Amino acid sequence: MRVPLSWLREYVDLPATETGRDVQAKLVSVGLEVETVEQTGAGLTGPLVVGQVLTIEELEGFKKPIRFCTVDVGTANGTGEPQEIVCGARNFSVGDKVVVVLPGAVLPGDFAIAARKTYGKTSHGMICSTDELGMGDDGTHGIIVLPPEFEPGTDAIELLELVDEVLDIAVTPDRGYCLSMRGVARETAIAYGLPLRDPALLDVPPPNAHGYPVKVSDPFGCSKFTARTVTGLRPEARSPIWMQRRLQKAGMRSVSLAVDITNYVMLELGQPLHAYDRTRVAGTIGVRRAQQGEKLTTLDGVKRVLDSQDLVITDDRGPIGLAGVMGGADTEIADSADEAGTTEVVIEAAHFDAIAIARTARRHKLSSEASKRFERGVDPQAAAAAAQRTVDLLVLLAGGTAEAGVTEITAPSAPRTIAMPANHPDRVAGVEYGRETVVRRLQQVGCDVYGQDELIVTVPSWRPDLAEPNDLAEEVIRLEGYENLPSTLPKPPSGRGLTDRQRLHRRVGRALAGAGYVEALSYPFIGDAVLDQLGLEKDDARRRTVTLVNPLSDEEPALRTTLLPGLLGALRRNDGRGNHDLALFETGLVFRPTGEETKAVRLPVDRRPTDEEIAGLDAALPRQPRRAAVVLAGARELAGWWGKGRPADWADSVEAARTIAREAGVEVTVRADRHAPWHPGRCAALYVTVDGEETLFGHAGELHPRVIKELHLPERTCAMEVELDVLEQAVDGALQAPRISTFPVATQDVALVVASDVPADAVEKALREGAGALLESLRLFDVFTGEQIGEGNKSLAYALRFRAPDRTLTVEEASAARDNAVALATERTGAVLRGA
Repeated sequence: MRVPLSWLREYVDLPATETGRDVQAKLVSVGLEVETVEQTGAGLTGPLVVGQVLTIEELEGFKKPIRFCTVDVGTANGTGEPQEIVCGARNFSVGDKVVVVLPGAVLPGDFAIAARKTYGKTSHGMICSTDELGMGDDGTHGIIVLPPEFEPGTDAIELLELVDEVLDIAVTPDRGYCLSMRGVARETAIAYGLPLRDPALLDVPPPNAHGYPVKVSDPFGCSKFTARTVTGLRPEARSPIWMQRRLQKAGMRSVSLAVDITNYVMLELGQPLHAYDRTRVAGTIGVRRAQQGEKLTTLDGVKRVLDSQDLVITDDRGPIGLAGVMGGADTEIADSADEAGTTEVVIEAAHFDAIAIARTARRHKLSSEASKRFERGVDPQAAAAAAQRTVDLLVLLAGGTAEAGVTEITAPSAPRTIAMPANHPDRVAGVEYGRETVVRRLQQVGCDVYGQDELIVTVPSWRPDLAEPNDLAEEVIRLEGYENLPSTLPKPPSGRGLTDRQRLHRRVGRALAGAGYVEALSYPFIGDAVLDQLGLEKDDARRRTVTLVNPLSDEEPALRTTLLPGLLGALRRNDGRGNHDLALFETGLVFRPTGEETKAVRLPVDRRPTDEEIAGLDAALPRQPRRAAVVLAGARELAGWWGKGRPADWADSVEAARTIAREAGVEVTVRADRHAPWHPGRCAALYVTVDGEETLFGHAGELHPRVIKELHLPERTCAMEVELDVLEQAVDGALQAPRISTFPVATQDVALVVASDVPADAVEKALREGAGALLESLRLFDVFTGEQIGEGNKSLAYALRFRAPDRTLTVEEASAARDNAVALATERTGAVLRGA
């Protein structure tokens, strides 16, 4: 909601010295999020005046049309003589009133104006457009043409209200009343402790039997409908400049007088309105649910197929508008430039069900200023006042006549009351406010309060968000100031803290960050398109997804079954922005339905759910394992004076999995595998031991070239994804810190020749088992193939470190342990000592 400060001052007598920044601070203190304060006309200095075009000479011989004009600017130029100005715009004629900036002035953007020679003529100033004055686009893309009543030489800075401050407020869904000047003014008055001049306090005639005929068939969807009629409008009447400027500052464009007035009143009172050309309405106006398949062309020119849940406005022919969202083209108000303009209008001011309007707007992907307000809650008592305000402005500005008939259809309703202990806000905030403060603050927001220890609070009609005692407590607390709440740290009971699971997840994140990976969090939504790009088979379990009823995007309607799409998307975006050396990680939940989920039950809100109800809700949820994933591209080690560096490869992704496993004190077994989306020859299956059995932990390796091409990723991109829940199951008791021996280490290297198809992991496992308890660590440091070792063979060189906890090992002991390791490797894998 954009709020011009000059407009706000009409309802609250703010001190003259208060700036937009001061008002911003006050509104923030009462809970409104004021994002920015825009200074309109900043840096603008005159002379900027009204001018009347006297002559126009078309200059020939240039690539674009150029006009040499003489303009009467009164005495603003100090001589009273016509001002000579060169201009390229063509939307004005001789006799038009325009806005002229004279030499010596400065326009927004530090654009100084001076006489200059151009196109063979000397231009003494400039005829201005809205963009040049910082007013924004008014839709004409040309020069400002003013109404004829303004005299040449009139100060245009004051006339156009160019210097102002505009507060841009982010209104949360529960504060819909602040999508109006009335609502923001109320909050401002409370913040400053000043009285409010409520613009809705108007004398409204009572309903009678002579109003325009209206029939409401769905009183739940439309609880109030007010109709007023104005005749005798001047079709040529234009919106006054002050109204156009207020609409512009509030972020809306001027359309025509009747439409501008309905928009103006909506911004002023928060009540959306619609004006129908009465000559285009056939018979009774009705409100009902649409028939399935009915069609309606809305004001944006789109022909829409209606749903049976859509609430529509009708006449005797059928739908003429989507209730609370957008009117229909058949009853549109004619533009003021139309010779056969609108002379009779029917004003609609209604109150529609918030949920019905929200669903219709989303169903048709048609968000409007009206739907934005209705779905957040509109004051039902403001409809009559808004209709009266619209009628008054039409009579005043368009010369119309208000018909005596007043239609008002209202569904029976009663004021909402809430019972609340007087000390309830005290107990919620932990601060002693006292009954007087609680009553005073609730009365400031419009509540009627009765009672002593037990308060009976009648909620104002413009606050549908106040539904229970906690809502009332929130009002008291925010108006007393969140900053005044004491800050106290929670004191957990002795012996409690993070669980083992939480500690493991945190250690994993820290370990990956320490290994050079950057955490990238992504939205947990995916679509079928990315699963196709990953090359997943039709029967792949990752294609069984949980589809959302109301997704944020139709392209990603399901919950993720793997972390890779989000991470790969982040990698692609960073690479496209010039960051080519990337190592990213993410830990988070994935959603893997089993097909055995039951239908969810709706839990009660007036009591604690029973254990059976909670268990039923859990049974309806899909399996949600926590996973960790990494993606790599570019250089893993950068080049520099220290060396050439090296690119990331599949082995780095496998090492990332080992880094994670080490945080749990678990060994990882690596085997070759074929699993999408990895390269079939560079894919590793990762296993850990759970209850004595090897269990699949995840996969790592280089992505398939086809996947890299489909997702537009860097060449040789690598990835790893593992399931932390499986890792947690593999943990055998508490994590043991390594024991540091004070005795020296004995190092023995061995090079073993094995067949090319023998996994290095199998050789390593045999060496570990054969070396026994004296082996401290084992590292593969070289892989060699060549003629020296024969075709179909490879040489694996290992460094074995031996150490005893209680003595210095002899050469014989270390050699014996090494020989035992080699012997077992020979027995199990056919390994032969190289050179033996």
